[in-house]
Amino acid sequence: MTVETLPLAGRPTNRVRIVTTDRPWVWLTAGWQDMLASKPITLAYGGAVCLAGWVLSLLLFEVGTLWAILPATSGFFLIGPLVAAGLYEASRVRAEGRQPTLADAIAPFRRNGSQIAYVGVALLVIHLFWVRIAGLLFMLFFGLHGVPSLERLPYAMLQSDQLLPFLVIGTGFGFVLAAASFAVAAVSIPMLVDKEISALEAVTVSIQAVLENIRPMLLWAGLIVVFTGLALVPFYLGLVLVFPLIGHATWHAYKDMVVR
Repeated sequence: MTVETLPLAGRPTNRVRIVTTDRPWVWLTAGWQDMLASKPITLAYGGAVCLAGWVLSLLLFEVGTLWAILPATSGFFLIGPLVAAGLYEASRVRAEGRQPTLADAIAPFRRNGSQIAYVGVALLVIHLFWVRIAGLLFMLFFGLHGVPSLERLPYAMLQSDQLLPFLVIGTGFGFVLAAASFAVAAVSIPMLVDKEISALEAVTVSIQAVLENIRPMLLWAGLIVVFTGLALVPFYLGLVLVFPLIGHATWHAYKDMVVR
């Protein structure tokens, strides 16, 4: 009696390159060059994101939930990679030797829109979950005896002995959700812009890229947080430049780490 041995399937090819820790500075330099070469798209994207920030703040002010600005603006970190799909396309077109136009900004959604939308839904769910958690934490720490009026809110929070635990716990939740969002979107959406593949495959490669390049990706995440945080300070005006810069640079991060 003989037993046939089936050949073992070969291991899938690793699609992720290992890069040096200082590579994010190279991505930013290349992103800046793309910005200068794609000024109409840069200004359109940056201006639209800045305007969205103004509208968001106005709506929160009108409904009396100004305290929610901080968790709401975290959306720039969580769903920014989805919004920047047109910037990835502009960098891709420029790498092919063509001059990108505003029409190119919507090309990814026509080419692979459903898969990009799946990742976008995942990021949106993370963002909405964070806003809900922030609201629950605020009510837990500051709303047990009635929410202060909008005029008294900043002073009431500063004078409360609950401010420190609120910030610590809230920051902890935010960090976990931001880390998950970053791993999911680090290179997945640029990959979906570049190739007609499934969202699941792109997310898997993105998480792998983050885990196998943990040091450069920690630096990259830190730079994104610092640049975006500084851009939010002058009432979102800094996003006019920072958002397109990070968007173009993210495309170069994808090219650097993922075997195309």
